[in-house]
Amino acid sequence: MQLTFLSRRVHKSYTQLDNTSSELQQVQMFRSVAINVETILDRRKHLNKNSDTGSSDPSAIVEVKGRGLHSSSVTPPHMGPHEAREFRIEDLEQATNYFDEKNLIGCGRLGLVYKGLLQDGTIVAIKRRASVPQQEFVEEVAYWSGISHRNLASLLGYCQDCGYQMLVSEYLPNGSMCSHLYATGKDSASKLEFKQRLSIALGAAKGLCHLHSQQTPVVHSSFKTSNVMVDENFIAKVADAGVSRLLQKIEDAGPSHSARTNVFEDPETAQLGIYTEMSDVYSFGVFLLELLIGQEASHIDSFGSDGSILQWVETHLNSKDMMDHRLGGSFTTEGMKDFIRLTLRCMAPLGKGRPNMQMVVLELDRILEKEITLTTVTGEGSAQVTLGSQLFTAK
Repeated sequence: MQLTFLSRRVHKSYTQLDNTSSELQQVQMFRSVAINVETILDRRKHLNKNSDTGSSDPSAIVEVKGRGLHSSSVTPPHMGPHEAREFRIEDLEQATNYFDEKNLIGCGRLGLVYKGLLQDGTIVAIKRRASVPQQEFVEEVAYWSGISHRNLASLLGYCQDCGYQMLVSEYLPNGSMCSHLYATGKDSASKLEFKQRLSIALGAAKGLCHLHSQQTPVVHSSFKTSNVMVDENFIAKVADAGVSRLLQKIEDAGPSHSARTNVFEDPETAQLGIYTEMSDVYSFGVFLLELLIGQEASHIDSFGSDGSILQWVETHLNSKDMMDHRLGGSFTTEGMKDFIRLTLRCMAPLGKGRPNMQMVVLELDRILEKEITLTTVTGEGSAQVTLGSQLFTAK
């Protein structure tokens, strides 16, 4: 299917818009990018079966007074499909050595995040925020603990005591994809080849798709690269799926209508203050872009004259500078072109022009399977494969 299909859909949406200059500029920009991409894309092929791959051998350490150092390879204990365990504050204090700074691993929208070692040997992540006990908090935890999937970070339980609300979830030793894509410290040495990035993207897409496929569709509403966690085998798990809704419930705060500062936020959501499944799709498109370029999208957002990510993509579409140099030539031209096209479709300025997450899963599935096939062929077939190093020179 040629990208002209997408361009026609965008044009149709364009004619239905109010004549506001900002909306017209967005649509015109996307149509321009779509036309440029079309000149380098090949015809779509049939969908194939999926393949989840990836490997690593990390170790995560939790320091607990008098209990030594422990690996995070322990599997969390089985909980019922719709159960949320209420933890005692004493157990969580013991698990974190009274929330020692040595066990502090991050800070998110729900407060500080600690590693903890439970008495049964399970390593967990504990998010803590100052708040009085609230029934809405318990109800939200019960709701989200009932939504489980291989590609969603598991919520194990909660605690409300001593002036704090705490969420206890599974600990994922490889952290978020941020540290593997654009961290500046010692963790920035990760060199994920294209197939691994595709596999991670596919896993995250499946997690979002599961949320959207609930009887009443669930919108993540704050999806970003930092919420894509990876386990010891680099299997992607989407985290913080219920945080936005939880905070809105317990703080009685609706979506922000302030000026757009979050590059992951859907332009339509920024304008209307309404989150939909298509809002998640746009955010996922920005995540795909970061997988491609290996840096924060917020850093490139200011490069365009109008602050548009799409303009930056248009400008760098035929440049080697667009891709993460760590990718080397470990990909095929066809696979990379299809990946870029999917990224642009997810980031279409109008929600009507974006694929749903089920379509995204199918497309990533197809790209990954073909990429595995084309990069592992030998003998006579290998001569027909154009590797990534020739992406911008092949005719």
